[in-house]
Amino acid sequence: MKNSLVLLFFALIFANGCKTEVQNESNDFESRVDSIFLEYDNLDKPGAAVAVVKNGEIVFQKGYGSANLEYDIPVTPSTIFHIASVSKQFTVFSILLLADEGKLNFDDDVRKYIPEVPDFGETITLRHLASHTSGLRDQWNLLAMAGWRLDDVITKEHVLKLVANQKELNFEPGEEYTYCNTGFTLLAEVVSRVSGKSFSEFTKSKIFDPLKMTNTLFYDDHEKIVKNRAYSYYSDNLGFKKSVLSYANVGATSLFTTVEDLSLWALNFGSPKVGNQEIIDQMNSLATLNNGETFEGAYGQFRNQYKGLDQIQHGGADAGYRSYLGRFPDQKFAVSVFSNYAAANTEGLALRIADIFLEDDLISESEDTTQEYNYVNLTNEELAAFEGTYWNEAGSYSRRIFLKNDTLRYSRGEGNESLIVPIGDNTFEMLNVGVNLKVKFEIKEENIAMMVVIDDGEPIISDSYIPIDYSVKELVKFTGVFYSEELSTSYSLIIKNDALIATHSRLDDITLSPIKKDMFVGDRWFFSDIRFERDISNAISGIRVSSGRVKNLLFKKQFTTKDKMH
Repeated sequence: MKNSLVLLFFALIFANGCKTEVQNESNDFESRVDSIFLEYDNLDKPGAAVAVVKNGEIVFQKGYGSANLEYDIPVTPSTIFHIASVSKQFTVFSILLLADEGKLNFDDDVRKYIPEVPDFGETITLRHLASHTSGLRDQWNLLAMAGWRLDDVITKEHVLKLVANQKELNFEPGEEYTYCNTGFTLLAEVVSRVSGKSFSEFTKSKIFDPLKMTNTLFYDDHEKIVKNRAYSYYSDNLGFKKSVLSYANVGATSLFTTVEDLSLWALNFGSPKVGNQEIIDQMNSLATLNNGETFEGAYGQFRNQYKGLDQIQHGGADAGYRSYLGRFPDQKFAVSVFSNYAAANTEGLALRIADIFLEDDLISESEDTTQEYNYVNLTNEELAAFEGTYWNEAGSYSRRIFLKNDTLRYSRGEGNESLIVPIGDNTFEMLNVGVNLKVKFEIKEENIAMMVVIDDGEPIISDSYIPIDYSVKELVKFTGVFYSEELSTSYSLIIKNDALIATHSRLDDITLSPIKKDMFVGDRWFFSDIRFERDISNAISGIRVSSGRVKNLLFKKQFTTKDKMH
């Protein structure tokens, strides 16, 4: 009996010691995560929520700051956030559930289910939609071009009508990757039409209820009341302001959830309770282009390396909401971070948390392969040979290289420039950009090609040009009314304060600055690359407008009787 008591005594001491050790480790993790979120831990500021999954369980979750600044409601792990584009993986998963049931095929033509999608002469498959390789123009860019504000009420029907009016694609399906929200709105509609349920109803019955994601829903009604939701904010020189979101469309966005619930979703990838391993493997696999190349895009997700580890991730940004879910499958680890503040870098916050919980697995900075260069001395005359303005055709943007204080500067625009220092006769390193970035110059007969290379990847090539300088008299020739059948909207191009201005009844004026002959750049994100077209008589007949996710949208010039007489 005495020996038994002694054994029990030591067993209790051992157990308490283990418990204390685990508790201390937990406290250490919490204090380190708290330090990351110090600037959010204030009820007078918008906040953030975080959850961590490791080895099949939620090991950490916490909220910081305010979910509603008007009522001082704190963020908790149970606070519901709009998580924007993180929604997309649920949309793909829903399509693959239906495919697993034999109700559709991932390689079906979208027009089989949504015949309103125009026949562009090319087959657009559900797989193309799910991998951003469809060639369709992006719905948000199109709506903005058409004069919509992104805080307008935007419904599924609005987007479908917009798609039905399109006459051209950005590119042939499967040829390129360009991020496209439109594809996921269409996928959600396919789910609805095939299942006979709304997308919100389908995902609730097939995904959220089985996974016990009790605080999760697709928000398809902008007037619906959702208790315990966070509202979103941005800041200007007057302080915090409401960032209004009135979306009533789903698939590309509009998932409402909590970090607790999203953790249950992350766990399903490691041990499927909904779906099966074949669906998980399909979602996680890299999509391929027609030429067989990959581009880090999976289906509704992206794959990349983070400090030597494989990561599958997606972020989201709508209004003032910011979100991120990163999964590290080999480490059985996932982290989700939500915020209701537009300036929040949820990806950066999430990866700092990964640094804490995966510190024994990550490649340390000292082990990183970032190169260190020996700088060379070039005279100001040698440096000046690279000065000029450079145009990137693929991205439709210009960059300026100029010499100041004996050093070359790489300028992206007013107040946004980086130093580049020579590491060879025509090769430079860009300083303080956080990545291994080189700028190379290749001098040709007529111009100079500038190649920006990030981490020894494929070069981004821009060609030098001399910006054209039109007189006001010459600018007058570009004025007129230009109408888009695809958007059912028009812009008036006028001269104002000696500059060419694009005006629209619902938008602020857009200043158009000349770049090359018949080519201008606009100062709005959705109206950034404007190229004038001419007819056989050399008269201006229209403009083609591009904005990254929309390429070459045609606006025809509207001629009056007076114009025709002249």
